Amino acid sequence: MITKENIIESAKKTLLSESQSIAKLTDYIDDSFVEAVKLIYNSKGRLIVTGIGKSAIIAQKIVATLNSTGTPSLFLHASEAIHGDLGMVQDNDAVICISKSGNSPEIKVLVPLLKRFGNKLIAITGNVTSFLGKEAHYTLNTFVESESCPNNLAPTNSTTAQLVMGDAIAVCLMKMRNFTAEDFAKYHPGGALGKKLLLRVNDMLDSNRKPIVRPESSIKNVIVTISEQRLGVTAVIEDNKVVGIITDGDIRRMLNKTETISGLTAKDIMTVNPKMIKSSDMVVDALNIMEDFSITQLVVVDNGDYKGVIHLHDILKEGIV
Repeated sequence: MITKENIIESAKKTLLSESQSIAKLTDYIDDSFVEAVKLIYNSKGRLIVTGIGKSAIIAQKIVATLNSTGTPSLFLHASEAIHGDLGMVQDNDAVICISKSGNSPEIKVLVPLLKRFGNKLIAITGNVTSFLGKEAHYTLNTFVESESCPNNLAPTNSTTAQLVMGDAIAVCLMKMRNFTAEDFAKYHPGGALGKKLLLRVNDMLDSNRKPIVRPESSIKNVIVTISEQRLGVTAVIEDNKVVGIITDGDIRRMLNKTETISGLTAKDIMTVNPKMIKSSDMVVDALNIMEDFSITQLVVVDNGDYKGVIHLHDILKEGIV
């Protein structure tokens, strides 16, 4: 009978088993690991990561991690390599080959070809005495005593160990290259971090949404302008300079205080000396100003020239929080 307790027990057993396998990898970090990392760091070519089966899937993830952290890498499926894709390997490329057993037929065919081309080979394997382990220039041991699978068949602990070894390589390379958050953002311009570090106010300005009224504009005109532009604010411009702003909050406060708007103009209700920002400033700086002063819009001004309005909602839509 399957019970909640059985499921929880099985999940915890799996997590503990895999975490223990990972912890034991620290015993296998040796001179071979150091030399492999140095080889990749000093390589004038790219890093090719290859494997077959589940190891190929792990190889793809390692490639993704390396590419995003400053190490140009390519995935090469071991089976496809011996059927034409080997042409993607260039003279100066280093190669990582991943295999639990190290004795797969495809690996036995591929390894001699790579060595014949003169490429340096790094093995990530759970069997250092295997064909791959012996033939590689550097061998990284990812041995696990067993899989979490109850039949000790499905790759679980072994693939996790391969993945973690790849992460260890990537992190070492990041530190050797002094890879910063700004560097990371360059490779992730669409992510939240990338936008925080790269997106400027000018990138978010809409030239078609540039609300303007004059100091002598009627309140009706002000309301219409705010409504049409849908930014909740309008700049008050005199002699091509921003002399104030009016927000929808200003309109509400005015209506609460005044019985009639007849005779009132923009200059009567505008806020002078509004908070401003330059179009070249970072969007995250605009967000910080809005948070500090509990406002939702900022007027964008360059050398006195009114450029538009940046709104909190637009920033939040970009995922910058």
